[in-house]
Amino acid sequence: MGGRVEFYRGMYNPTSDAVWLAAMAPDAKHVLDVGVGTGGVALCYLANHPDASVTGIDVSPDMLAAAARNAERNNRHIILTHADITTWRTDETFDLVMTNPPYFKGTPAKHNAHHNADLDIWTRRCLARVRPNGIFCTVVDAGVGADIIAIMQKRCGDITLFPLFGGTNTAERLVIRGKLGSRGPMRVYAGLSMNDERILRDGLTIDDIFTKLASKC
Repeated sequence: MGGRVEFYRGMYNPTSDAVWLAAMAPDAKHVLDVGVGTGGVALCYLANHPDASVTGIDVSPDMLAAAARNAERNNRHIILTHADITTWRTDETFDLVMTNPPYFKGTPAKHNAHHNADLDIWTRRCLARVRPNGIFCTVVDAGVGADIIAIMQKRCGDITLFPLFGGTNTAERLVIRGKLGSRGPMRVYAGLSMNDERILRDGLTIDDIFTKLASKC
């Protein structure tokens, strides 16, 4: 994001998923980042929306410690909570809940990020933390996108699908957002390359790109 966000190298280094998710997430006052990890999504989001209040939860104390260190490096404040979204007992809800969930299956890496979660439960628990008319936003492997959308459709409308492409014409990731309680129709956009420098280097949001495209029509 043009040097606007910096991270210490560690056991888990944020990927482009974090930048894309933060770029898809709209402006909101109270935000929850589920599976905050080392702070990738939260800090990219705060670079775009510095006045937001962001809470991050994670099951790993080591990840939370790294997130706190990265937040300090960027002079940002994140409320960090040691919790598992699938068992977290709270009545608190948020204007925006965003998550880059553990969507891979198989033998996990040492940091155990992005592996072997029950995405059905994970997504339902995330949706339970969204306020009425609030937004849920996620980025997942395209292969599990249909499962996530099916869960969201029971509680959300105005679902927006934004595919991300690697070196082929087949989408590798889906960035998805929806509005809790809405009955608005689904929209599917043409998508972009996962390496699009307008997002990764220039730090634009996806809504910025929508606006620029609309102005050319």
